Amino acid sequence: MSSSYPKNAVFECTKCAVCCGDTETRTRHILLLTGETRHISKAISKPIEDFARKTEDHDPYTYEMKKTESEGRCVFLNKNKCTIYRLRPLICRFYPFRLETTDGEYIFSLTNECQGIGTGNPLRRNYFESLFRHACERLRKP
Repeated sequence: MSSSYPKNAVFECTKCAVCCGDTETRTRHILLLTGETRHISKAISKPIEDFARKTEDHDPYTYEMKKTESEGRCVFLNKNKCTIYRLRPLICRFYPFRLETTDGEYIFSLTNECQGIGTGNPLRRNYFESLFRHACERLRKP
């Protein structure tokens, strides 16, 4: 399997939490794999239904994180901090990038909504290779 990534990408998280909820122009879908959903459930000792709901048509993702009704933000976000950061889903680990497949090649693309793009140090190939390995590991776990 091969992957490509945006060359000259510069990113550092500013902890703005835009990625954790809806914006004026976008409804956020925080998708979860079955394995990571079970892992979170076990780690926090709560049933999946407390924080996620089943979803369809988002293969390989099978669940979607619930959001607060008042702000439309992830239920695990508290004062712009992720309370399950160590357990955060693959989709959260990838942000502000997304991994898509075209003609058998995996391609990292960059979102334009993140404030951290253009700040920090340039990201090297090994950063994307690490993300890709992590994705492959997560996708193998049931």
